[in-house]
Amino acid sequence: MLMALKNDVKTATESRYHKIAAFSLLFFLFISTINLMAIPDNQNSSKPSYLEVLPVTDFEVTGDGSSPQWARAEWESIPRRSNDRISYETRLKALYSPKGIYFLFFCEDRVINSTMLGDNLNLWEEDVVEVFLMPEEDYPVYFEYQISPLNQELTLLIPNVDGDRRFLGWLPWNYEGDKRTRRQTRIHKDDAGKVTGWTAEFFIPFRLMEPLVIEPPAPGTKWRANFYRLDYDEGPARFSWQETDVHFHEPHNFGTIIFR
Repeated sequence: MLMALKNDVKTATESRYHKIAAFSLLFFLFISTINLMAIPDNQNSSKPSYLEVLPVTDFEVTGDGSSPQWARAEWESIPRRSNDRISYETRLKALYSPKGIYFLFFCEDRVINSTMLGDNLNLWEEDVVEVFLMPEEDYPVYFEYQISPLNQELTLLIPNVDGDRRFLGWLPWNYEGDKRTRRQTRIHKDDAGKVTGWTAEFFIPFRLMEPLVIEPPAPGTKWRANFYRLDYDEGPARFSWQETDVHFHEPHNFGTIIFR
């Protein structure tokens, strides 16, 4: 009888243990599912935070990426991060030469919201793409470039201090000669004359980025960077290569470009 009692106690204990283990497993699976559901679709991915930039010889900028040199680069997606009323695609390519770095943006669009005719205006208040380049991570200073569908540009050097809460913008001095960008944009339409998108192709000389860039990057050099788009067809829509928390000026959220 004593032996039977011991067996009953053992059986009850094992049953209780199995129930606890099963409950713990179900609870863990439930919490894991909730956490995954809480992550936005554009964040629940294995998208790398780096972009490889291949070397080329210098070429003409046309606005539509027609140079054969662009075949060396792969398209990189720039995801939409806000405003689900639109579903436009945005893509980027990048190349570099001993003299500077080339960018090509493709922006799917239906309405071109761009009226400003002049450089160094508040281009971010209308349709625009933006490039932020930070060659030295040890210094809170980076280069910002914006270009609109109408080929207007904004070129800034940004000292960013106090943990992304205070940032200033400085325009280039003696902006001429081999310091000037080369840029072209193109608005694309279908056979019926309806807008289907726009492209921006531009070249940023390393000379323009002095003293952030003292010499051209060697193979293996890494810069922090981020790439953005703003569209206003259905209210402001924000696109960014790497997600930011509040605004675009968050160097701690920049990705990395690697010169090959």
